[in-house]
Amino acid sequence: MLGLFKRATTGLKRLAAVSALAALAAGAAGAARAEDTIKVGILHSLSGTMAISETTLKDAMLMLIEEQNKKGGVLGKKLEAVVVDPASNWPLFAEKARELITKDKVAAVFGCWTSVSRKSVLPVFKELNNILFYPVQYEGEESERNVFYTGAAPNQQAIPAVDYLANEEKVERWVLAGTDYVYPRTTNKILEAYLKSRGVKAEDIMINYTPFGHSDWQTIVADIKKFGSQGKKTAVVSTINGDANVPFYKELANQGVKATDIPVVAFSVGEEELAGIDTKPLLGHLAAWNYFMSIDTPENKDFIAKWHAFTKDPKRVTNDPMEASYIGFNMWVKAVEKAGTTDPDKVIATLPGIKQANLTGGIAEMLPNHHITKPVFIGEIEGDGQFDVVWKTKELIPGEAWSRYLEGSKSLVADWVKYNCGNYDTVKNVCLGAAAK
Repeated sequence: MLGLFKRATTGLKRLAAVSALAALAAGAAGAARAEDTIKVGILHSLSGTMAISETTLKDAMLMLIEEQNKKGGVLGKKLEAVVVDPASNWPLFAEKARELITKDKVAAVFGCWTSVSRKSVLPVFKELNNILFYPVQYEGEESERNVFYTGAAPNQQAIPAVDYLANEEKVERWVLAGTDYVYPRTTNKILEAYLKSRGVKAEDIMINYTPFGHSDWQTIVADIKKFGSQGKKTAVVSTINGDANVPFYKELANQGVKATDIPVVAFSVGEEELAGIDTKPLLGHLAAWNYFMSIDTPENKDFIAKWHAFTKDPKRVTNDPMEASYIGFNMWVKAVEKAGTTDPDKVIATLPGIKQANLTGGIAEMLPNHHITKPVFIGEIEGDGQFDVVWKTKELIPGEAWSRYLEGSKSLVADWVKYNCGNYDTVKNVCLGAAAK
């Protein structure tokens, strides 16, 4: 019996040893598999007030990653998407960003829509030295080493839109209507200064802010009508964001505000936002973007076809921030392949000068200020929710990080190649530090 017990004990020990070795081997294989992929973070709201805009960007990134993997991935490795939902909760953006970088070990993050969400994550990307590609138009007045801005700066959207309205529509009175957060307030501060530099009087500028998700527009639209009834051509410049746009446009229609009387030019309303409403009463109202789905180029047709195949929905629309995501993603791929690594420092140093064909027929270039070159289009809303391009810039416009119309900004430049600085004062010849303002 004792011999039998010893043999049984020995067998159990051997079994335990084999199991332990198997566990170690499985762990090693798992680690090897993890190292065989390059993880990419997707940080967009899939719920809450901004889901109407951001969910599409998540889907677009998944498509781009799938397409890149069909080409063999990057550096011989497949890309692996890590999707999180910050739920339109600005502090949660920072938590999710930290989780993506420290827990999921992503090589880069593509995400954020609102400026308040971007501002929330900036300290995380600086502290942990990772890379954020930000694909949405914004207010400028910023250039961070760890951020690449592929959406429009004010000189690539807001300023050209005002020029169009003033020169082509002969607008003399201005309603600056926005959601109450960083992007609208700073953009309108720039626009107010710009309009005054053009000779517009203070009494011909009306500024209004509403909270996220605002739904009761009756009084505000009535005020806009009254402001526009003073004998001068009036226009609304809209920086209203998210799902508040739906009741805003509905109330414009309810109160008979037509584009021929008071045109609205929007900076945050594209094909996706119009997909859920009846656009027929909004015919002639405008949007300023750097891309429209209706633009007829081979590149855009190919992109739309791939999008419809990926989503299995032939009615699914494309929009400007999708193109900005497309440009940023492909620039990152090229920089990683050129650098031969996903190491953030080397990729950041490689990105300036990287070029990528956009979807409208031009070539985007990443500039030393971490912004890109872009065309500008003004589009008229059509009955099918698409835009008819009525005006465009002759050339691609380089994005400016700092506004030449604001005191305290006009002497600043961002240059991460020459000065290694996001806000270099050209008068004092000193770097103020990227976060100094």
